[in-house]
Amino acid sequence: MGSKTIKQAAVSRRHFIRGAMALGGAAMMGGLWTGTARAAGGALETKKAKLGFIALTDAAPLFVADEKGFFAKHGMTEVEVLKQSSWGTTRDNLVLGSQRNGIDGAHILTPMPYLISSGAMTANNVQVPMYILARLNLAGQCISVGNEYKDLKVGTDTTVFKDALAAKRASGKAVNAAMTFPGGTHDMWIRYWLAAGGIDPTRDISTIVVPPAQMVANMKVGSMDTFCVCEPWNRQLINQGIGYTANTTGELWHNHPEKAFAMRADYVDAHPNSTKALIKAVMEAQMFCEDPANREEVARICAKRRWINAPFEDIVDRMRGDFDYGTGRVVENSPQQMRYWKDQASYPFQSHDLWFLTENIRWGYLPRDFDMKAWVGKVNREDLWRQAAQELGVAASDIPASTSRGLETFFDGKVFDPENPMAYLDSLAIKTVRS
Repeated sequence: MGSKTIKQAAVSRRHFIRGAMALGGAAMMGGLWTGTARAAGGALETKKAKLGFIALTDAAPLFVADEKGFFAKHGMTEVEVLKQSSWGTTRDNLVLGSQRNGIDGAHILTPMPYLISSGAMTANNVQVPMYILARLNLAGQCISVGNEYKDLKVGTDTTVFKDALAAKRASGKAVNAAMTFPGGTHDMWIRYWLAAGGIDPTRDISTIVVPPAQMVANMKVGSMDTFCVCEPWNRQLINQGIGYTANTTGELWHNHPEKAFAMRADYVDAHPNSTKALIKAVMEAQMFCEDPANREEVARICAKRRWINAPFEDIVDRMRGDFDYGTGRVVENSPQQMRYWKDQASYPFQSHDLWFLTENIRWGYLPRDFDMKAWVGKVNREDLWRQAAQELGVAASDIPASTSRGLETFFDGKVFDPENPMAYLDSLAIKTVRS
């Protein structure tokens, strides 16, 4: 990865911060929000939808919904599932919308609908209202480290890694941590991990943006020391002898929320029944992906050229839940494997969105006075998820009683209370908070 990519990342961050600082607590209440879909049933308003995805295994529910006919089963016979080259491209095509040759919705990093809706991370800070309709998965991401540090066998603890990075930096060499989108989930995981071991991700290492499918190639040429991304790129790194897995992110936060299924608000408001049909198709696909008996088939689907376009061997082990870390450590049927449906993986807990917004405030992407709860009330449409689940006949045990999963405990002992996000924020030693 050259200086051009790093420069683009810096420009993206500047756009983000400008947009964030321009936000007022009441900005979201203006005329951009056309309404709230509450339909309780009826005919489909459209059979069409254009949905984007990034080549990652947590997009599997969209691949399966297409390949196994779940979209068609629910009457959505003209759904297009379209590959995007990067999360920045996903954002740009969502801003365009399908009417302008973009897309209506996407497999997306959970914070992105907020960053797009608020205009904090769009060109000219244009607000494009979006709704989160479902969570696509829990956990299943990894943080990888280059073979330059193989003897350290870096894991969840980064204290030894801190010394190695400091020595490299003192020698005049660059030290880089790569993630996939400023303010996105991978950015949050790698920053949390580094900071927990005393590495300041804004001062001790350069945090750069690299598209998921380019991670391995960039590690190979020495563009970064560590990266965070979903599969199959962490396993491919090991298979190509370039690096190893330090941890799977579920080790940092068990069953953490990850990707979401989100759509433009104007699509949802105009097509509430079609939207619920899409949610139901995604739910059924998530159930299919969760079943251990289907995991190999799901891996073969993911490997196809039209989807991830990667070797089956780079996908299947971790799809099954088996993790060879490339350091001699092997965990079969890992409790930290990706969940598509089990453990209420599909339900978009509002408390989880609050954590992501709090972390975006932590790292200076959003101002401290950002009205998190008001934004969550607008963007998170767990009510549509519940309607779709009831119409689909989802078991009561898979439908949470509350919009909050309650207290969340991290690997370093920190606790997030969604009733008091600022207490959590204030407890963190390393942070960059803007007033």
